Amino acid sequence: MAQQATAQIGVTGLAVMGRNLARNLARNGFTVAVHNRSPERTRSLVAEHGGEGTFVASESLADFVATLERPRAVIVMVKAGGPTDAVIDELVPLLEEGDIVVDCGNAHFADTRRREEALRGHGLHFVGTGVSGGEEGALRGPSIMPGGSAESYAKLGPIFEKIAAQVDGTPCCRHIGPDGAGHFVKMVHNGIEYADMQLIAEAYDLLRAGLSASPAEIADIFREWNTGELESFLIEITADVLAHTDAATGRAFVDVVLDQAEQKGTGRWTVQSALDLGIPITGIAEATFARVLSGHADQRAAARRAFADAGEKWQVEERETFIEDVRRALLASKIVAYAQGFDHIRAGSREYDWDIDLGGTATIWRGGCIIRARFLDRIREAYDAQPDLPTLLVAPYFAEAVGAGVPSWRRVVADAARAGVPTPAFSSSLAYFDALRAERLPAALIQGLRDNFGAHTYHRVDRDGSFHTRWAGDRSEVAG
Repeated sequence: MAQQATAQIGVTGLAVMGRNLARNLARNGFTVAVHNRSPERTRSLVAEHGGEGTFVASESLADFVATLERPRAVIVMVKAGGPTDAVIDELVPLLEEGDIVVDCGNAHFADTRRREEALRGHGLHFVGTGVSGGEEGALRGPSIMPGGSAESYAKLGPIFEKIAAQVDGTPCCRHIGPDGAGHFVKMVHNGIEYADMQLIAEAYDLLRAGLSASPAEIADIFREWNTGELESFLIEITADVLAHTDAATGRAFVDVVLDQAEQKGTGRWTVQSALDLGIPITGIAEATFARVLSGHADQRAAARRAFADAGEKWQVEERETFIEDVRRALLASKIVAYAQGFDHIRAGSREYDWDIDLGGTATIWRGGCIIRARFLDRIREAYDAQPDLPTLLVAPYFAEAVGAGVPSWRRVVADAARAGVPTPAFSSSLAYFDALRAERLPAALIQGLRDNFGAHTYHRVDRDGSFHTRWAGDRSEVAG
């Protein structure tokens, strides 16, 4: 007997994220078709959570597709790369014109653009969709960043907006733009997340080194910070992690965890994309490289042996003043990370003709996602007031916050350098700030050097055109 088309949306790929997203859809009143290459996962989902809503389970992909109402909407939740392409290749012959394939994984936006073009040739819609919030967000309300066509969003929008996190009655979901826009914005979100976590980790390290404080004591500091301008999901869970005690040893949990952080690729993609677009996301880049460096255990061990006494003894005189300095430096550095991220989104939007609304992007990051923070409302207000804002740093609220923190920022970075405490993200963020505000940069010398060794030419401050100096000859200047 043929399957009856009753499901409004389908999910194939029922690992933790796919499973939780399917449950979220069912909890919100949608009839959800579910499928997994291993049927046991499909059966366990229905057995354990069938009471949460209406699931239509299928063991074959063909039966799964047959249960979906037209135009069909299929969410693919499998590993990025080859596995995603394999599922799409299997799906396409089963679908009809106007059907929608949605990739909610962490795909590279270039892959999404390729897939969107290929499926468009079959009369199908492909929607690369960023989903942030982790396992819990997928179940209880994530931030959702769909790309693809406006026509596909007409079908998906009401569904995604209902299951997304809600802030002040506004869903944390909006149509980002065509083809790969959704996955591009999610990639940059993850880059900002890298910077945010590195900055928080550096703040913790500074407090521990400067105050000789225990993780539990530093947890209390972060809890206090979470009541003010720094209020955010990551600050909140930092306090939780630092306060946690390892059951096996009785030691602070953070002291029994290996100090080698991993990455799944989105931070690297963000940095590579920014280089391609010519956008200096220095804080995000340093955060990514800091993770890479942490994994070079052999080099780190050799350097410790060779340079054991390279730092000065650090003794903080005024405890509360130091804590406030670190807080201000953290806030200023975080603002730089978000400013660089939004610069990156704007550059990508212009390069690929996506017309992304920067204020709208800040709006959907206010809830559900990992980088949700109090000042995202301020970011939205800044771009709503001035869509062509040259940099977020000069918007009134952020200019005031950064300006007030500069003396603290400088003290913290200088003290850390003297004590030998690494602060790559704090330091690079301060250097970026200083470079932006400098009246003149040493790039003039770089242009002279390039012309000297490679005849690359240079531009002058007093007249138009490009020029070259005959360095190996009579040093006369000629038009370039």
